Amino acid sequence: MTNIERASAFTGQPDLSLIICTLNEGAAIRSVVTEISDTLAGISHEIIVVDDNSADNTAAEVLDLARTHPHVRLHVRVNERGLSSAAIKGWDIAHGKYLGVMDGDGQHDPKAIRALAEMIMKGDKDLVCVSRYIGTTETGLSGIRDLGSKAATWATGLVLKVPLSDPMSGCFLMTREYYESARPKLTGIGFKILLDVAASAPRKPRFGEVKAALRERQGGVSKLDLRVVLDLGALLVEKATGGLLPAKFVLFAGVGLSGVVVYTILLYLGHHFLTVPGQFPIYRYQYNKEDLVNYSLAIWLSMTWNFFLNNLITFRDRRLKGWRMFGGLIRFYIACSLGALISLCLSLFMKDQLHIHYVVAGIIATLISSVWNYWASTLLSWRDKKTGG
Repeated sequence: MTNIERASAFTGQPDLSLIICTLNEGAAIRSVVTEISDTLAGISHEIIVVDDNSADNTAAEVLDLARTHPHVRLHVRVNERGLSSAAIKGWDIAHGKYLGVMDGDGQHDPKAIRALAEMIMKGDKDLVCVSRYIGTTETGLSGIRDLGSKAATWATGLVLKVPLSDPMSGCFLMTREYYESARPKLTGIGFKILLDVAASAPRKPRFGEVKAALRERQGGVSKLDLRVVLDLGALLVEKATGGLLPAKFVLFAGVGLSGVVVYTILLYLGHHFLTVPGQFPIYRYQYNKEDLVNYSLAIWLSMTWNFFLNNLITFRDRRLKGWRMFGGLIRFYIACSLGALISLCLSLFMKDQLHIHYVVAGIIATLISSVWNYWASTLLSWRDKKTGG
C-alpha cells in the first residue's frame, strides 16, 4: 500500500496550516477539528490531519468532516510511525505562510492556539509555543509525568541551550522561513518535534510563549512510554554532537550494548557446557572447533536479539510486521554477515594468538563490527520508503 492524501476544495494560500498528527484518535478527532476550526474563525487556515493508518475510524471521521469543512485535509501514511515524522510530512505538503502542530486528543486548548496565531502573525516572531511552565498554575500533567517533563526540560536546556521554557511542548507555530531553515537537519525521531526544530535551525529563533495547561484527553491513550524517553535521549545526543552521532545510531548502539550482554552470557554458557573436540586450521594457525562453535552461536543468537529489539525501538517508525518482519530478519542476517565474520575471526585471533580472555576478545570484536552492522542493516532491513503524497 502507498500513502493516501485526500485534498480539500480549499484554493489559494492560507495564512496558517495547522497539522494534527493522529494514531487511533477516532473518539476525539471530530470534536478537536471542529473546535479548533471554530476558534480560528476569521483567520485564513487549513487543517491537515496526518494519520498513521489508524486501526479505528479516525480517517473516516476526518473524511466525513471534510465534506462540510473544505479547509480540512487528510493524509494517511502507511507503514510509517511517529509524531515528529508525521508533523514534518504535514508541513512539507502544507500551503500556509505559518505552520503549526497540535495533538489530536483534545489536550491542547484552541484558545491558546488562537493566541499563538495572533502573536506570530504580527511579524516579529519566528516561533511561538504553548508553555506549561510560565507562572505557577497547574500544568495539567499527573505528578510523575509532570516531574518527568520538568526533568527532560532541564536536561534539554542544559545540553542544547534551547531558549524555550517548555521545549517538550507539542503545540507551537512557526514561520515557513524558519521551518525551511531547520528542515535539512530535522531527524523526525520520536515525539518531541519542537526540540528537533529549535535545535536544527541555524539560529536561535525570535520566540514567544503562551501559558496553557493541558486539558483532559477527549479520546485515545497516551503515547508516552519508555521508547519515547529513549528517543528523546538519542535526539539530545545527536543535537549535542552536531549530528556526529545520529539519533538512530545512538539507539542502535544502545540496543547493541544489550546484545553484548546477551552475547557475553551465551559465551559463558557455551564455554562451560559446550564440548566440541578437535581443531581446524586458518592460514598458519590451529584453532579449537569448540571456540568456533561457541563464538558462532553467541554471534547468531545475539544478532537475532538485536534485530527484534531494533525493530521495536530503533526503527519503530518503520517497524516490520508479519512476513515483512521475517524478510527483514533474513536481510538483517545478510547485512550483518560481514560484521559477524569479522567478529568471529577477530575473536579467535585475539583469544589464541594474543592470549586475551575469551569474553574480552569477543566483546572487543563485537564492538568493532557494530558500525558496519548499523549502516548495512539500515540500508537492507529498514530501508526508507520512497512514498509519494
